[in-house]
Amino acid sequence: MNDQKSYTGRCFCGTVEIVATGEPVAMGYCHCASCRHWSAGPVNAFTLWQPQAVHVTKGGEHVEGYQRSDTSVRKFCDRCGGHLYTEHPTWGVTDVYAALLPDLDYAPALHVNYQESVLRIRDGLPKYKDMPAEMGGSGDTLPE
Repeated sequence: MNDQKSYTGRCFCGTVEIVATGEPVAMGYCHCASCRHWSAGPVNAFTLWQPQAVHVTKGGEHVEGYQRSDTSVRKFCDRCGGHLYTEHPTWGVTDVYAALLPDLDYAPALHVNYQESVLRIRDGLPKYKDMPAEMGGSGDTLPE
């Protein structure tokens, strides 16, 4: 019997529903220009999951994707344009936007791509210049 917690999220109009099961492998903030542009905000709050933990449970025929780079395939609802998740095949994770999972206890642990930040956040968390070394980045951190 599977006793893992599940978190349900929906697109803006509710046509598409996703479920993430278990716990994310990481949570944090991305400051890269691409995430900022896509999210229409100064920073993107992410939750990274193993791909097999994220499933579309309703409205799958309305999920569209956009791939701008080798590292990201952004998924959205074709009815309302609501953002759903981003597949990151290079890193083997799926980013479900934190705002889509209202029942998840969001506990960010780091900032990535902080060198591109337009909104400085003083929260005591590590600020990676680009990405952690294990994700192919320099692993360098920046001061708050």
